[in-house]
Amino acid sequence: MRQYIILTSVLLLGISCKKWLNVTPQTQIASQDLFKTQAGFEEALNGVYTRCGQADIYGQELTCGLLDVLAQDYSLSTVNDPLSYLQSSEFNYADAYFLNRENSIWSGLYNAIVNCNLILANVDQQKALFTGNEYALVKGEALALRAYLHFDALRLFGPSYVSNSSAPAVPYVTTYSNKVTGLSSVSAVVKDVINDLLQAKTILAPADSIRNSDYIVGYPSDPNQTETTSTNLFEQNRRHRMNYYAVCGELARAYLFEGDNADALASALEVINAKKFPWTAQADFINADPTKQDLILYKELVFGWYIPWQTTALTNLFQTGASGLFLQPADAQYIYEAAGVGGEDLRYKEWMQIAVSGVVQLSKYKQNPSATANDPTANICPQVAPAIRLSEMYYIAAEASFDQDPAGALAYVNTVRAQRGIGTPLTDSTKTQFLTDLIREARKEFFGEGQIFYLYKRLNTSIVGSSGIVIAPSDKIFVLPLPVNETEFGG
Repeated sequence: MRQYIILTSVLLLGISCKKWLNVTPQTQIASQDLFKTQAGFEEALNGVYTRCGQADIYGQELTCGLLDVLAQDYSLSTVNDPLSYLQSSEFNYADAYFLNRENSIWSGLYNAIVNCNLILANVDQQKALFTGNEYALVKGEALALRAYLHFDALRLFGPSYVSNSSAPAVPYVTTYSNKVTGLSSVSAVVKDVINDLLQAKTILAPADSIRNSDYIVGYPSDPNQTETTSTNLFEQNRRHRMNYYAVCGELARAYLFEGDNADALASALEVINAKKFPWTAQADFINADPTKQDLILYKELVFGWYIPWQTTALTNLFQTGASGLFLQPADAQYIYEAAGVGGEDLRYKEWMQIAVSGVVQLSKYKQNPSATANDPTANICPQVAPAIRLSEMYYIAAEASFDQDPAGALAYVNTVRAQRGIGTPLTDSTKTQFLTDLIREARKEFFGEGQIFYLYKRLNTSIVGSSGIVIAPSDKIFVLPLPVNETEFGG
């Protein structure tokens, strides 16, 4: 594939964009200048995170946009389709709006990947520039991000492992070059993802402060939290970056994808047993004071994309009634089982809000409207897009352990249910019923986060649409076509 670079210089915690640097494989003078200092490497890596947080990938489309449209999570019709998602929701992959979004997603993912490769191509030879743990953090995060981005490209544009593990899928690009990279098979991509993640895990293990006993996760205003107290800005807020536990979580995903339940369980339990990520207190979730309400369940995020620049866009996307993305009340009630156990579900009560127009709109990304950039106390936590949640680790542990320990598997799922206000436990006796209930629970938890489409696809199971309409599993809907410019140039 052809490769293009855009590096953004940004301070991820105090966040302010400083400049754009354009680099191409054919002209490496600018990149050579960038990597003459430790600060240059920091800028390059921060630029990858900023690129990933743009609307075409994790700032919208791969979090709460196109992927959840494909998962049938929004109520769309010819009458209400202001964002032109309707044809995508009907899996019309020839639609011009879909093709535009797909091309942007592909370009965004591989642009970020190439930036990771540019860093990795320079970091070892410039190791002497670094002080403290920063060499390990830069290299470990770049490797982990490269794996994360390739894995999502695979989950979008390749078949699932159970469908066709030997099928050509996507390029796994590991060098900074203008040479064409051919398509790798599904199994080969997964292997490369896992290899990069394992290498990143080894590098980050002794260096990442999030593993230290004195690293305490919390809201910025918490007096006991230590996420923002480091004198080195680059080492603050490790949960806004591909930290050690985020690597473990991504490994759990990759192992489960290829059917390696033992390693998936071990990786998920490493996150769970670290006890680093506390469940959000229900009082914080339901707090009536908008400056103190945690709608994103921030403490539970193992990794989240920091996206303050998307606040207005997300408000317009979800808080504008029928002019944005919404659900009909019956669809929201169906998804959250409002007539049954969902009547107790705090997610339904807090995330599904009735607009003046009568439709239901998602409030998960809602920020205090009186907030200003200069008032950090106006919101309990920053604007982020969830990437890996603690609850997902419980779901992975449940699925990976059911065959050997059904009672233990149910306990993992029931732990999440209890945290969300559902006191009635699951008591499934068969694997089929367990998976049905697990999907139902995950859909409630990950609404607006882009993960449920991947779950349907990985399990090759039916998608449940509006009011319970069932859409049969098929690679015709699960495998997005490769962009035209990619197929034209041979991968």
